[in-house]
Amino acid sequence: RELSEMDAEDELDLAEMEKLKETERSCLEILKKYDFTEWELMEWSEEKAVFNFLYDSVTLTIVFGPPVDGKFFAAHPSRSIISLDFESFLDEEQAPPSSCLVQRLIFQFIGSRGSWQEKCPTLCYLPQALLDISLVVNRCKILGEELEFLQRWGAKYHLLEIGIKDTEVKLLFSSSVAFAKFELVLAVSHDYPSAVLPFRVQTHIGNIGEKEVAAVLSRVPVGHHYLRRTVTSIHQNLLQAPR
Repeated sequence: RELSEMDAEDELDLAEMEKLKETERSCLEILKKYDFTEWELMEWSEEKAVFNFLYDSVTLTIVFGPPVDGKFFAAHPSRSIISLDFESFLDEEQAPPSSCLVQRLIFQFIGSRGSWQEKCPTLCYLPQALLDISLVVNRCKILGEELEFLQRWGAKYHLLEIGIKDTEVKLLFSSSVAFAKFELVLAVSHDYPSAVLPFRVQTHIGNIGEKEVAAVLSRVPVGHHYLRRTVTSIHQNLLQAPR
């Protein structure tokens, strides 16, 4: 009889372990509700959770409070969230300008949302918050990759120089064939590439100005690789032949 009681206790222990494993699995499934994630979980304890984004250059630290009555997260009482703090670990002096721009846009988004703790008062709200951040990080990361591509291959598009200041991208085009040299300044934001970019043009040589550039840009739809497609369209429509 004693043996059977011990067996029963062992079974209970095993069942409890299985239950814990299942809870852990369901937590991760909820956090990875979408395949699309830009975060890496660095720490999860009773006190806090730490997430890294963008090659460990952005860290989100979440401090937990007591459980919330009547609220559940992954079959366990949901914890309240006391604070959400974002920190940048990018070395702006060493990092390329495109990386600095990406970082600025991400923190522009973070600041635009006001109090994150108010929007994410308990663990139940965390998956959506992580998704919102991931979407912006992903879009800004792609913008950084586009800028790196243009810096490497810009000559193919008669792109002489790329400059970045704050959240503005300056593109200097020069074409002897079209007898034109002008600077296009695009104002980017964390909404990139879902909104039309405000721009201005400064003509140095020739007669390509704001009117001509506006006509070309009006035909470039927003969306994936918006910047690259903008540069390609300017090259094809304005810089190939004499005007």
